[in-house]
Amino acid sequence: MRHFLDINKTDPSELRSIIDRAAAMKTARNGRPKGTPDDDQPLAGRMVALIFEKPSTRTRVSFDVGVRQMGGQTMVLSGSEMQLGHGETIADTARVLSRYVDLIMIRTFEEQTLLEMAEYATVPVINGLTNRSHPCQIMADVMTFEEHRGPIRGRKVVWSGDGNNVCGSFIHAAGQFGFDLTFTGPETLDPEAGFVDEARAKGSNIVIERDPARAVQGADLVVTDTWVSMHDPQSARERRHNQLRGYQVNSALMEQAKDDALFMHCLPAHRDDEATSEVMDGPHSVIFDEAENRLHAQKAIMRWCLGV
Repeated sequence: MRHFLDINKTDPSELRSIIDRAAAMKTARNGRPKGTPDDDQPLAGRMVALIFEKPSTRTRVSFDVGVRQMGGQTMVLSGSEMQLGHGETIADTARVLSRYVDLIMIRTFEEQTLLEMAEYATVPVINGLTNRSHPCQIMADVMTFEEHRGPIRGRKVVWSGDGNNVCGSFIHAAGQFGFDLTFTGPETLDPEAGFVDEARAKGSNIVIERDPARAVQGADLVVTDTWVSMHDPQSARERRHNQLRGYQVNSALMEQAKDDALFMHCLPAHRDDEATSEVMDGPHSVIFDEAENRLHAQKAIMRWCLGV
């Protein structure tokens, strides 16, 4: 059973094969209308369940389109429709869904929900996001960096802002793909210590630097994410802004990085909060390539899970 639960739980050679296949599949679609099916139809006759406890734009559309391009069909389910874990247990939901579908993607809050789904499902399960990690996004990010700048191994990535779930998956990726990562942000929002220790044990140089200008020196890639979640109350939003205002990615900060440094943001963005529009729309930015590559990376992940 090939689940795709976290980057640090997948062998580096398998991660590399997924990235390479995603790039090849993207090249094969160059110039085609969006609705055109792929030449090969590896998901023909397959049904994929897409479960969303958290709302989504990019994850929902990219998985749905990807399945359709590969000849499969999707069933989109919301947490409220399923009462996931509130009525029927997650274990029983996993057992039942496995009788109907060939693959499950779940975007949820608690990591334990994902893990329990994978434990009891008899079909592959993909992590579409949890509060702890977002591996599909980072696979797209690695793909995006490499199509613009070549191998990411040995490069310096800087994360500015909140050490959240996306940051956690970037740290996982540092250990698996062999690049270094510097986190710059307030101590109260540091990434999980266990994530940092694991990546360091694999040979990656993971640095915590409070001064953002010093952190981005020599950076090949600067990354940030939204400071607040759609679920945060107003009081939490104000507190986050006060904590993170000094870590905004703006032109002055990007000038401290390498001349050819890239800028990424997984979107959605609160423009002129975590990053200025000048940076997001500027020459360093690859945010829309990054968003597109969610489609290609996830198609390759689904094929890897199903062995097709």
